Amino acid sequence: MSNLKKFLLTVTVGIVALILEFGFHQARVAFWLIAIVGGIMTISMLIGMVQTLRSGKYGVDILAITAIVATLLVGEYWASLMVLVMLTGGDSLEDYASHQAGRELQSLLNNSPQIAHRIDGEEVTELKVDEVQVGDTILVKPGELVPVDGRVIAGESFVDESSLTGESKPIEKQINDELMSGSINGDAALRFKVTKSAKDSQYQTLVKLVQESEAKPAHFVRLADRYAVPFTLIAYIIGGIAWFVSKDPVRFAEVLVVASPCPLILAAPVALVAGMSRSSRNGIVVKTGTTIEKLVRAKSIAFDKTGTLTEGKLSVEEIKVVSENISREDLVIYAASGEQESSHILARSLIAYAKAEKLSLLPVANLEEVTGQGIQAIVEDKEIRVGKAAFAGSNTELSSEKTAVYVSIAGQYVGYITFTDIVREESAETIKELNQLGITKTIMLTGDHQSIAKQIAEEVGISEVHAECLPEEKINVIKTLSDGDRPGIMVGDGVNDAPALAVADVGIAMGAHGSTAASESADAVILKDDLSRVSEAVRLSQDTMRIARQSVLIGIVICVILMLIASTGVIPALLGAALQEVIDTVSILSALRARKDR
Repeated sequence: MSNLKKFLLTVTVGIVALILEFGFHQARVAFWLIAIVGGIMTISMLIGMVQTLRSGKYGVDILAITAIVATLLVGEYWASLMVLVMLTGGDSLEDYASHQAGRELQSLLNNSPQIAHRIDGEEVTELKVDEVQVGDTILVKPGELVPVDGRVIAGESFVDESSLTGESKPIEKQINDELMSGSINGDAALRFKVTKSAKDSQYQTLVKLVQESEAKPAHFVRLADRYAVPFTLIAYIIGGIAWFVSKDPVRFAEVLVVASPCPLILAAPVALVAGMSRSSRNGIVVKTGTTIEKLVRAKSIAFDKTGTLTEGKLSVEEIKVVSENISREDLVIYAASGEQESSHILARSLIAYAKAEKLSLLPVANLEEVTGQGIQAIVEDKEIRVGKAAFAGSNTELSSEKTAVYVSIAGQYVGYITFTDIVREESAETIKELNQLGITKTIMLTGDHQSIAKQIAEEVGISEVHAECLPEEKINVIKTLSDGDRPGIMVGDGVNDAPALAVADVGIAMGAHGSTAASESADAVILKDDLSRVSEAVRLSQDTMRIARQSVLIGIVICVILMLIASTGVIPALLGAALQEVIDTVSILSALRARKDR
């Protein structure tokens, strides 16, 4: 039976009992009605308490059970009913508060794309999102949700990505720009080529993350039971002394009635759900409450370099032409045109450079990605090859420390283009903020060369560098952190980071352009392409846990004060039961402060 149904049943029984006693003067019938319902509820709670004890934990249900039994035994059956109303009402209120606190997360599920318009020649057919294939051409009409991830091939429009990244400003999309599923198209139609199937697209991945975050229990909810043992002992001691001094067993019942366990039961989970909701509004999906706890206590953090500390796109550094038959501009146009349907980081960087230089790209046909070598395609009836030196026909190759692509046109090697990392503007400030938040050890893990890695580490303020790392070596660095450096955080974005993200105490994936594997392996996902959200995640977690603890302690303090007052006999059992709802409300309102950005 749901908490709401239990609450409605208890209220209905109370109304019937009121009519019986005060309408028909059947006090004994009213007593037995309340006693039977109270007994059933108490047995149900007792079974739950035994299951909790068997799992090796101690809960606070024993206080509520004792209060109900004690008030029935001393004849205060209306107080017993009030305790039941408060407990079932409190549980219902917790469900409501959790739902309200998590509504930003739920909005992802509510807006999930369902259909797509596929273009076959001149015909447009409607099909389910799950039936869309990579390579299909899809039409997204004005005001519609983008069904799957892709790249624009026709049209220009402004797109709302706020549900994905938290960025309220619409983003202009032109030819070759990436589209994320779940974003909302503006006032012009777009055609795009599908780059990921529905199950791997951005929006569906986020939906999966939301479902995980709701399914996995938050560890701190159980930590609230740490307070249960001393709190229960205090209640029994105060009640026992009041009974002993007054020689009146009713006094014991009156103390237990106001010893509400609800602050322990409600405050922590409501605060954590509220904090997770607040994080989602700031572009951070946190999967579990355990992640929030670990972020609070974190002592070290490791970063992947490319796509994390750097922008995930490289800037063109040098364009070298070795043929007299082609200009630097033509070299870029042919290379970028050939790469325009590739999702590789160098392709994105080259196309971005061509756009910035206002160069018009040429139509591409027969694009083929040759694994480990590069791409070949037909541009203006000429075969274009862009990739490694030997693949493009070059006899010489630059130093391995240089990132470069070599270009051939119609079988003739014509030149190369080199790239350099663009360090994120926010990287250095993020490292500084993390240090201020208590994370003193910072590490860079990269497959790049030592000299490049060291230069970037010095620029952003990272203290320890592990260069030329394979995925297995990244895992070893994470695994061998000392106890004093734990919990440790790993931040990455690529498929090769997924194993390290999974073994870290807290894995944080840069999800805006990162791989699905990285997002699924991580404990938290940054939705916006902004590294400062990492330090923001730590700050929000610290704020959330502070509010959770405050809310628990506020409820306990109020309970103890009321118990002391009740021990004098000033608070009747019925009034004490009513005061429980005040304590519950104060605790929940305090916990919901975690939703608000300050």
